[in-house]
Amino acid sequence: MKEKNPVPILICGTVMLLFLGLIYAWSIFRIPLSAMFPDWSKTQISMTFTISITFFCVGGFLSGRLLSILKARTVVWVSAALILIGFGLISFLLNSASSSGSLVVMYVCYGVLGGGGVGFSYNAILSTVNRWFPGRVGMASGILLMGFGVGGLVLGSAVNLLIKNLGIETSFLILGIGMAAILFLLSFVIRKPEAVLQPRPPAPADGNEAAKDEHGAPTGKTEGAQKNGSPARAFPAEPGNYTLSETLRTSSFWVFCSWGVAIAIGGLLVINSAANITVYYGASPILGLIVSVFNGVGRPFNGVMFDRFGRRIAMWINTLIMLAAGAMLLLGDLTGQILFVLLGLPLMGVSYGGAPALTSATINAFYGPRYFPLNFAAATLELIPAAIIGPLVSGGLEEAAGGGYLYTFIMLLGVAVLALGLNQAVGMRGKKEQLE
Repeated sequence: MKEKNPVPILICGTVMLLFLGLIYAWSIFRIPLSAMFPDWSKTQISMTFTISITFFCVGGFLSGRLLSILKARTVVWVSAALILIGFGLISFLLNSASSSGSLVVMYVCYGVLGGGGVGFSYNAILSTVNRWFPGRVGMASGILLMGFGVGGLVLGSAVNLLIKNLGIETSFLILGIGMAAILFLLSFVIRKPEAVLQPRPPAPADGNEAAKDEHGAPTGKTEGAQKNGSPARAFPAEPGNYTLSETLRTSSFWVFCSWGVAIAIGGLLVINSAANITVYYGASPILGLIVSVFNGVGRPFNGVMFDRFGRRIAMWINTLIMLAAGAMLLLGDLTGQILFVLLGLPLMGVSYGGAPALTSATINAFYGPRYFPLNFAAATLELIPAAIIGPLVSGGLEEAAGGGYLYTFIMLLGVAVLALGLNQAVGMRGKKEQLE
């Protein structure tokens, strides 16, 4: 049976993630909610975003479980229902006369239901669409995640216009209905191919070609490891594919996730304050959007780097870009030259945005496509510590610097150096475990 053209599937998946990306654009809703509830502290408001990221990860993990027994379309329908219920309840329960009650409504409806609902679709879409591009997983992941990353930027003006003209409550209802409708309609396009389109290519590393069995399937070992007499792995039981429990038993997985946490923390040190940073150094706050633009650009860029050069080089490029971003931003602070700041911000966007694409491609390459939904969901849990640590540390460093960003940029450089070391460790552990 000849498979259909995968390009429309990729386009539909990207559009779905574009709308789902609104959950990341919390700043769109934070300003009108702060005006409606002036007694909400910054910490209380930020907690809504932290809860949404936490349940985004939880939803992704549950989605991975469900994808083993349900079609991706059905999982997306669950996502649409959660978002519709969550945003609909906000519309009806948000009450300016009940500040504390409304805060709980935001935590539960936006954070738990909205964040969890987005996580369900996020995993289902990535896991399904990537199967159509077995030789270009990095590119496919990058394009999909570009949609997710720029959702708030692309749709932000329309959402702001809705809030301005119809109010925050009605806007949430419209957004809930709209997002649910988009997910429901496009879910009929998203499906797995009937059969494996081609063997999964190995992640290139040090010239070692992946070993294959007599049927041409990856064995999970490299030729180089076999020639050197390395002992055979006790797992995976299925050649080339690691179950979640097998993946969690590899040290390379934990080192890779630590690298992802470092990149995410570094990005959140800057991205959460991008508009304030540009104002502090004498530029328009609108220039802070440059980070969001390059956050989106960084996703397909890093995905293509993975496909072209392999995991090791792609991660080196991404991490060195983050180091260069820290150097430019620190130089801008020390010299007072806004040009260096405006060079550092887009570089930070590219590095931060590239991490999810590299995570998707690496988990697929290291641990195989069969159990990708659960393995990817487990790797995505790295967002939880980053979402907690990044904003908290950022605020403390800003206060310590008297409202400036000198200490923030110094820490960014430190985190980048840590990420360089973790990147090297991923390769060392991967070779030892015969993953690359």
